[in-house]
Amino acid sequence: MKTKQPTSEQLMKKQLKREKEIKKWEKEKARPKRNLYFVYLVLIITIIYATDEIASQIGTLMKTEIANDLLSSFGEKSVSILDILSVLVVPFQALGLLYRPLADRFGRKLFLIINTFGMSFSMLVIFLSNNLFLYFIGAAMVQFFVPHDMHVVYIMESSPSKHRARVYSSIKFFANMGVMLIPLLRRMLMNDSSQWRNVYFIPAVVGVVTCLIALLFARETDAFIDSRLKYLKMTDEERLAEKERKSQENAQGGLIPALKFAMSHKQLRWLYITAAIANIGFLGSVNYQVILSYGYANNLINAGQFSGFTEELMNLVSTGVVTDALFMFPVGCSVAQVIMGFVSDSKGRKQAAILTACNCLLTFIAYYFGANMGWNAYLVGFLCGACIGSYYSTNDVLIMMIGESSPTNLRSSTMSAEFIVVAVGVAISYIISFPLTMIFGNSAVGMVCFALTVPGFIGALVALVKKTHDTKGIDIDTVTGLEWD
Repeated sequence: MKTKQPTSEQLMKKQLKREKEIKKWEKEKARPKRNLYFVYLVLIITIIYATDEIASQIGTLMKTEIANDLLSSFGEKSVSILDILSVLVVPFQALGLLYRPLADRFGRKLFLIINTFGMSFSMLVIFLSNNLFLYFIGAAMVQFFVPHDMHVVYIMESSPSKHRARVYSSIKFFANMGVMLIPLLRRMLMNDSSQWRNVYFIPAVVGVVTCLIALLFARETDAFIDSRLKYLKMTDEERLAEKERKSQENAQGGLIPALKFAMSHKQLRWLYITAAIANIGFLGSVNYQVILSYGYANNLINAGQFSGFTEELMNLVSTGVVTDALFMFPVGCSVAQVIMGFVSDSKGRKQAAILTACNCLLTFIAYYFGANMGWNAYLVGFLCGACIGSYYSTNDVLIMMIGESSPTNLRSSTMSAEFIVVAVGVAISYIISFPLTMIFGNSAVGMVCFALTVPGFIGALVALVKKTHDTKGIDIDTVTGLEWD
């Protein structure tokens, strides 16, 4: 079947549209950068990054209060029901990933604004929610906008190359510390646990205001403008040749070929297995606030101060010791992530993965028993943050090792396929935990997470030490993936 050729009128309209877009981007590039523009941009991106971190973490840091308020009719099964509902939100996160490539067509700034406003508006929806349905809508919107991370792209494309890593790590550190706003607002705005919605209001307003400032004063990144202009100024023949070249480069790509290749070669196969085993403990990474709440409550019950998990006890724990602990959560998280970066570059990827996995295992055990034994809240909060920071750092190092162990034509696909393997570990985590927490209730969440996280990370450590190889110094342009067979 022959392809229908465009008419001369259609070609003329296409050319006029292209010329109009070229003028738009040339005008944008010609806009002067005022004095201290980069300082201003870093400040705005830091606030936006902090808004993203808060939107990502706030639901988890308020989980006990949200579950016990919105799902009070389920009693001691409220956390388990909320976990089930959280699975229903996952498709919205996947849907959000589908529109990420549009930023390569329409620009970084547009999506920086859209995502920041979307995350902020989502938190406003949750603030105004008076029922489970509205809360679910807000949570689904958060999961749609959070994965895009356009602020990270802005940092990469706007920072001087020789300072890029330093600027990124500095912004990320302050953004992670911005999560400290959540316990601060808990202390100021929560007289009892039923007032958890109040904590969403100020981050939402700050995000909207920052979004408007960025809309008025931020420029499109030069890297995007140059790339877009280069594409627009190509002839049709040049554009077709470029498309064919990229198609040829990725001819062997795709999730299925990547999985087949990885499972056929020792290094990638064991990195995938390690990632799956480590994520059997996934439930612990989303229930740490529940572990703190019921751990400290259990300590008070064992001390004879309360006869059971009453509303009065949970209010006392929520507005007191748990809020204290959460002040140190972002500190522990930031320290753990900074350590990973230094070790990865100086000692190697494998050593960094082993260190972060050990940190995750030991700090999880420490904060679990610390909460149940009534240790100092600030210490336990720091340990909790260090555990979660190490958990995500371990996954970050593993995906870096996967990328550095893959040939160029499959690298993007093998790194994407890793999420499928991780999903296996996550699925095991939920399949085992749901029946147990439904039977034994919220107070058993910590014990179930312990039973999954500790063996999972011990298994991941054994696999790392025995079966994987370091990838530091690997030439990613020549690596074939066969080097370790």
